Amino acid sequence: MTYRLFRCGSRSSDVVEIGRIHSPMTQNVAQLAFWGVRGSTPSPAQDTWRYGGNTPCVELTCPGPTRFILDCGTGLRVLGNRWVEAFGGKSTEAHVLLTHYHWDHVQGIPFFHPFFEAQNSFHFYGFQSKYLGDESVRKAMEEQLADPYFPVHVSVMAAARSFQDVKGGDKWEVNGTRISAASLNHPQGCLGYRLDTAAGSIVYATDNEPGVAEFDQNVRQLAEGADILIYDSQYSPEQLASSRKGWGHSSWLEGVKIAREASVKNLILFHHDPDSSDRTVDGFLSAARREFPATWAASEGMGVTLKDQVADFAFRESRRVPRRRLKLAAIVTGQSESGAAFEEKVIVQDLGLQGAYLSLTNKPRLQSEIRVVIDATEGAEKASSVSLRGTVVHCESSAEKKKNGVGVAFVEETESGSPRD
Repeated sequence: MTYRLFRCGSRSSDVVEIGRIHSPMTQNVAQLAFWGVRGSTPSPAQDTWRYGGNTPCVELTCPGPTRFILDCGTGLRVLGNRWVEAFGGKSTEAHVLLTHYHWDHVQGIPFFHPFFEAQNSFHFYGFQSKYLGDESVRKAMEEQLADPYFPVHVSVMAAARSFQDVKGGDKWEVNGTRISAASLNHPQGCLGYRLDTAAGSIVYATDNEPGVAEFDQNVRQLAEGADILIYDSQYSPEQLASSRKGWGHSSWLEGVKIAREASVKNLILFHHDPDSSDRTVDGFLSAARREFPATWAASEGMGVTLKDQVADFAFRESRRVPRRRLKLAAIVTGQSESGAAFEEKVIVQDLGLQGAYLSLTNKPRLQSEIRVVIDATEGAEKASSVSLRGTVVHCESSAEKKKNGVGVAFVEETESGSPRD
């Protein structure tokens, strides 16, 4: 099983299947895949399904190919299942960069199948914790499988493993990818990482609270000129200034400030709060884009292809629920890739409770809001309409001449009063 991802304005040959292994990879292409994007604790719920409820795990495939895993939250289990299917028993080697050892960043370790297969090998990196001492990375991993917290002993992990304690300021190279580590402001310590590849630069800086000059400077130095900055945006600016001050996290506004000051090309909001609904994250994204247009909100299954320092974003296929084939007249309003507003009359031919597929002349921006007003007068005694708010989850060139196939995931509207079942 793979996730089919569609890029806005892409050719059919540009479809990326996240989870399927592409080899050999050309020397100027790197690929990111997001398997867990929530912070603190897993949060699977009806109002978090669009962005996802798994905790942090990001896969990076660099030219070579060389594989990296950034953090081992619950999204790691999903990645492991993809790798088992993709490699089919062939050996796998990867480098695992841990930011820190809080549960939400390591709790996927016992559920990652490739760790239990002898043909595989993994190299772990993380900081030396004052609570764990020497070999902190090894201890943090092995204690995930210690009695009485897990029934399977670490000795069952058959894959070859090596461990390296690193610290802020360290730099090293893996198969042509240059890695830099920097200390971040988070309770009990945390590292951010920059990976400079032949395709471009990626910075992973999650679990960081602004306001301490040393760490603020560290983040900006790490992010300087980066093609992609993945940044902790757990709270609103108001929360960060009041009830969540001192909790070790940041906001979309701080991410925007860093992106501007460090001349970042693309900002990805990450580590969404478990109590933030998809609609809340939509609001953070909308606010951030007004200040820094090249902003995206991380979602499970999201993929980024980086080639010649240019990032191409794609999202998992949303057509996972039953759809009805029909023909209904509708008016669609939204925002184009250029940022201009548009309005277009269309015929809705594919509709479900969670989304629709539309054929548009306009090319809406990925993750932008869209409004679909459907004429529901047929068979009714008086005129009526249905207005649906949604977000654009994919956009591709359609078979129809000069048309774009647009996937829309509907967003729940706030209703007055309490609905009854």
